[in-house]
Amino acid sequence: MKKNFLKNKILLITGGTGSFGKEFVRNILINFNVKKLIIFSRDELKQSEMFNEFKNFSHKLRFFIGDVRDLPRLKFAFKDVDIVIHAAALKQVPTAEYNPFEVIKTNILGTQNVIDAIVESDIKKAILLSTDKAAAPINLYGASKLAADKIFIAANNYSTKKFSVVRYGNVMMSRGSIMPILFQQKKTGQVSITDLNMTRFSITLNEGVNFVIKCLCRMWGGEIFVPKIPSYKLSDVIKAIAPECKIKIIGIRSGEKIHEEMITETDSLNTVEFKDYYAILPLNTDYLNWNKDKFIKDFESYGAKKTKSIFSYNSKDNNKFLTINQIKKLLK
Repeated sequence: MKKNFLKNKILLITGGTGSFGKEFVRNILINFNVKKLIIFSRDELKQSEMFNEFKNFSHKLRFFIGDVRDLPRLKFAFKDVDIVIHAAALKQVPTAEYNPFEVIKTNILGTQNVIDAIVESDIKKAILLSTDKAAAPINLYGASKLAADKIFIAANNYSTKKFSVVRYGNVMMSRGSIMPILFQQKKTGQVSITDLNMTRFSITLNEGVNFVIKCLCRMWGGEIFVPKIPSYKLSDVIKAIAPECKIKIIGIRSGEKIHEEMITETDSLNTVEFKDYYAILPLNTDYLNWNKDKFIKDFESYGAKKTKSIFSYNSKDNNKFLTINQIKKLLK
């Protein structure tokens, strides 16, 4: 990856005060000589806390209070910006099931607002953060993110700007994930588990940020990037965090899967493989300058190649699983 590809660029991240946003900002400020980094989010308290945390970089940081539901505010914030990372979303599965249209307004209509604001700006590149729950979704959150993925990729049909998506699995120790909950429950001597057979993809916050930056450097526009990451068994997570605790099985929640998937068999038909990630290419290329053979030729130096057969990239059949000791090490 070219170290200077972000030199003197102005970046903006929506939902920038979340777990990903904070780590992304830290990484960019320390490792890249950007001109300016704009955090766009709704929470004034989190912005204030973030400003204090990164006060040594205050000359490069700007904070905008705003909501992706507000198109005029987005247009104002996007002035003079070169690159957008769209991380803002409502993400809690049970909350989405109970408040469905609120999730649609943020995750789908908000994403369309981001696209519209980009199209009318001088922004060159944009990446949307997606989730494994967008592949063959069974809950509203996953369905809303699949719709967001689709409209973001489709923006390449009518704009010369580059739009791509990054899709990955559970971020270890992020807010709302199972691991912080287990650490809290451990104090009571009992942990509540949905299903011991459950598996999940796993990626650390730092790995997720580095992958997004790599994709930002390499993107053609139109890809859904999927990293090759390990899985873990929920039963092994319990053994790593609370082996001495009693286990209460509460059953899977509404909209929850036993195993997650990031590339469906249908998606695999148009997927290109790299050493450490996949790129799902657009299925509808009628209005795009897309050609799989040309894409592979352009990225031969990165190891691009056609996938050999139809496959499903899921957390159950993954060829790499974290051991209990590896989970312990990562949690430290």
